Amino acid sequence: MVATRTSYDAIAESYAEVFRSELDEAPLDRALLAGFAETVLRDHPDAEVLEVGSGPGTVTAYLHSLGLDVSGIDVSPGMVEVARRAHPAVGFEVGDMAALARPAAGLSGLVAWYSFIHVPGAQRQDVLGEFYRVLRPGGHLLLAFQVGDGTLHLAEAFGSDISLDFYRLQPDAVAGLLGRAGFELTARLVKAPETTSAASRIPQGFLMARKPG
Repeated sequence: MVATRTSYDAIAESYAEVFRSELDEAPLDRALLAGFAETVLRDHPDAEVLEVGSGPGTVTAYLHSLGLDVSGIDVSPGMVEVARRAHPAVGFEVGDMAALARPAAGLSGLVAWYSFIHVPGAQRQDVLGEFYRVLRPGGHLLLAFQVGDGTLHLAEAFGSDISLDFYRLQPDAVAGLLGRAGFELTARLVKAPETTSAASRIPQGFLMARKPG
């Protein structure tokens, strides 16, 4: 966790600049986020939603534009600073997805958009258990991740020395973890690689789940 925090602090400004328009060029991603937002609002008109690993705030701000009462947390203070500056109408704070500063059953929705990919295997079940804890009965979870096996380690990015591990995940394995945490799987999609996108040159997985009740 310390390496992830310091690495993203080091590249926060450059990362935000490169990925500032990521959703503008991803119509399917926008559709998935819109479907998630509409589902949450349908079931919980007073919905409060949290994005964990919100980075520069692009996805959190998009969910806000869709009518959600949403805020973001990130382990990197540098990323939080960038997000607050870029999206002053949305709340961002430093936080750890493994120990969320939220009461039990207080959220209607939770999004982990390419942040669960930094959680080591031995910690994944506990993190999903924490997601389950903070969601109210009937609350919804959306996960996005790169599909595959093994780990991509980066020691340098944007001209800075870093130490980041990106864990490739298989949808069946993640679905199994969700089930063991108590979730019901409600949607599953695997997007084919896009050669025009530096971030999507391998398959991308999306799972949506619901806390029963």
